[in-house]
Amino acid sequence: MMTTLDFVLPPELEASEPPPARDGVRLLVASGEGMKHARFGQLGEFLAPGDLVVVNTSATLAAAADGSWAGAPVEVHFSAELDDGSWVVEVRPAGAAAGPVTGLRPGEVITLDAGAGATLVVDGPQPAGQARLWRARPRIDGGVQAFLARHGRPIRYAYVPRSWPLAQYQTVFAREPGSAEMPSAGRPFTAEVITDLITRGVAVAPIVLHTGVSSQEAGEPPQPERFRVPEATARLVNSTRQAGGRVIAVGTTVTRALESAADAADGMVRGRHGWTGLVLGPARPARVVTGLVTGWHAPGASHLALLAAVAGPALVDRAYAEAVRMGYRWHEFGDSCLLLP
Repeated sequence: MMTTLDFVLPPELEASEPPPARDGVRLLVASGEGMKHARFGQLGEFLAPGDLVVVNTSATLAAAADGSWAGAPVEVHFSAELDDGSWVVEVRPAGAAAGPVTGLRPGEVITLDAGAGATLVVDGPQPAGQARLWRARPRIDGGVQAFLARHGRPIRYAYVPRSWPLAQYQTVFAREPGSAEMPSAGRPFTAEVITDLITRGVAVAPIVLHTGVSSQEAGEPPQPERFRVPEATARLVNSTRQAGGRVIAVGTTVTRALESAADAADGMVRGRHGWTGLVLGPARPARVVTGLVTGWHAPGASHLALLAAVAGPALVDRAYAEAVRMGYRWHEFGDSCLLLP
């Protein structure tokens, strides 16, 4: 049987451009009752009054910028701003590169457009387990986010052959800029979908988690990410669980934030903020999240362990096998899955 650790993703299933209608993408509903096929606009039909849908309100940065290193053109991906003002970055060869620049050394300078620069230093541990990420100290008047707003573009990988405007990489919930890449599980939501949920008695609540770059090597853990779970959302999560409703996380980002805010002793969610390095998996199953709206993740991605921590490996394996069999589309512009263990 295919498992989410070893499945092969046919290239034709990689979504290469935005769909005509956000809520028109396909939705696979995977539960103990089997597999159902629908469109995302029908999401509310599979939820119940008293359920709670939790969304991520982080907005996507135009986090890719052109530069040069040692006379060669490069592309710098700004992944996360650290507390001391430095940034975690990935430096890639210009063009449709499959991996990072090799040969970088501490203290070297990447020259960015408009005369800005970033000195790459390794003056502390690299983010947990990452081999391709560096800590950079930018020299940019006005700050990195202002520079990216003028000169940056959305991070794009080889399966998307042409560039798209930043608006295509924002969800309807986007309010607070900070994500290197779109929290893409929320992309198919529209005002109509949200209105339908509310009229069905399904509540919606926000968290913030700023995503880093997703270009880790297979098997590498996700890097630490900045998050905030508001007190009001924590109260809604706890009251939903106490009333017997389901807590449906929109994406791995929301799952990571909620589980990071859960008390180890009683599972109650508290209002919390800071950095989370939490990695969900067999040793740390989900305590709070009982359902998940998600996109489709590539073979070997660390997020697959998180899906299994919420829904169980057997259900996740069946869902992925069905998605491949039925030709669902992968990545940020692709189709969706609703896991209801």
